[in-house]
Amino acid sequence: MACRQLWASRAASYLRISVFNRAFSTVLKDLKYADSHEWVKVDGNSATVGITDHAQDHLGDVVYVELPEVGATVTQGEGFGAVESVKATSDINSPVSGKVVEVNEELSSSPALVNSSPYNNGWIIKVELSDNGELNNLKDSDQYSKFCEEEDSNH
Repeated sequence: MACRQLWASRAASYLRISVFNRAFSTVLKDLKYADSHEWVKVDGNSATVGITDHAQDHLGDVVYVELPEVGATVTQGEGFGAVESVKATSDINSPVSGKVVEVNEELSSSPALVNSSPYNNGWIIKVELSDNGELNNLKDSDQYSKFCEEEDSNH
């Protein structure tokens, strides 16, 4: 048991090195962020999209995720689905334009993955990018953290 706790402690220490916390929300350095609190991770011409830790924290417990169909076209800044929580329903806007090539089917039976693992198991869609230049319209981790801090201080 002590071994497991030591390993978990080391893993947590490692994670603190690769992420940083501000205003109690985790923001990952290698992602891009939209003002509407979606994140995108780009790998070549493919992009994985989800909602941020900040967004899931404000939503509360997610009970349903409305997913688009594979093959659907998404446009930067426009809605493609919704997240329903015990508090509210919120549209999900796409941070990039392109074609949906995969949806996270696990969210149908386990929508709470959006809460417990917003940047990993709680991803929502994967998109084949139509315009990599759009990434310049998004915030990096530092800009997004500052944006969240300002937004929270205004509420």
